[in-house]
Amino acid sequence: MPQSYENAGVSVEAGYEVVRRIKSHVARTNRPGVVSGIGGFGGLFDLASLNYREPVLISGTDGVGTKLVIAKLMDKHDTIGVDCVAMCVNDVVAQGAQPLFFLDYIACGKNEPAVLEQVVAGVADGCVQAGAALIGGETAEMPGMYDADEYDLAGFTVGCAERSAIVDGSAIAEGDVLIGLPSTGVHSNGFSLVRKALFEQAGYDVHTRLPELGDRELGDVLLTPTKIYVNALMPLFEVGIVHGVAHITGGGFIENVPRMLPDGLAARIELDSWPEPAIFDVIERAGDIDHLEMYNIFNMGIGMVVAVPADRADEAMNLLDHAGELGYRIGGVVAKTDEDVELR
Repeated sequence: MPQSYENAGVSVEAGYEVVRRIKSHVARTNRPGVVSGIGGFGGLFDLASLNYREPVLISGTDGVGTKLVIAKLMDKHDTIGVDCVAMCVNDVVAQGAQPLFFLDYIACGKNEPAVLEQVVAGVADGCVQAGAALIGGETAEMPGMYDADEYDLAGFTVGCAERSAIVDGSAIAEGDVLIGLPSTGVHSNGFSLVRKALFEQAGYDVHTRLPELGDRELGDVLLTPTKIYVNALMPLFEVGIVHGVAHITGGGFIENVPRMLPDGLAARIELDSWPEPAIFDVIERAGDIDHLEMYNIFNMGIGMVVAVPADRADEAMNLLDHAGELGYRIGGVVAKTDEDVELR
């Protein structure tokens, strides 16, 4: 055993134990194209085996921000990995890519194998939902940088799309219908404000139970994993029905919807066209936040906005229903007169 390293606060043996613990979770994510298992210096993936004609790789990286604080307060670490995968794969699927593989990075103050196994188990759950293989990662024990009970989590994914099928918003036209795919709650953005509003201003804690939240503990509601939209969107991509997709993350509707819109066009969104999860009302009241400002911060119950041609909107809704997914007609694309996003 490297005793000097151990004396410096880094446990090599704990690192070995983490690898042993996570192997079964990694194995659950195997998919066609995977060449090597974990343990090498790099993860190998055979793109040629997937028979793309003109493959374009689309990559994304992200973390889960201060939602990790909620996981720590609840001592519940088995869902935060789903969030990490979701934040990455939802970005690449928004451009028409099928996620292929994923890598994670965990930095911690002290390597606690049981905790890190929970984290990676969540990552594997997310990869299974996304159809992506977990082909590598890194665990860095960093005493002096993090407290012993702290860790950070980030991820990286690569997806692939046919060049002709990339969704970049350039096909969006005036009159297109906007379909909203519901979120599972706050997802993984805005948690600094969430914590300030709920814990500092309202005086709640993670164990507070509120009737409007179904008498669930507040921490459990906040830890609800981010929705992964791969299974909802892929059937729409396969029939070429999608003109554009916006992933509603940090910045809410106001910042994210315009990212898919061509110049000269705006999105008109009808705010009463979908049910907003009760957690957003709780946050709004607790933080005394202006209602319209909430749409500039949070997803407000819509995690993806999809633009489709008006004459195929019914087809899109039927495809979502057939895939067991919900969708709401939340507005349309109009000529821009003032704002990029009109909230009505």
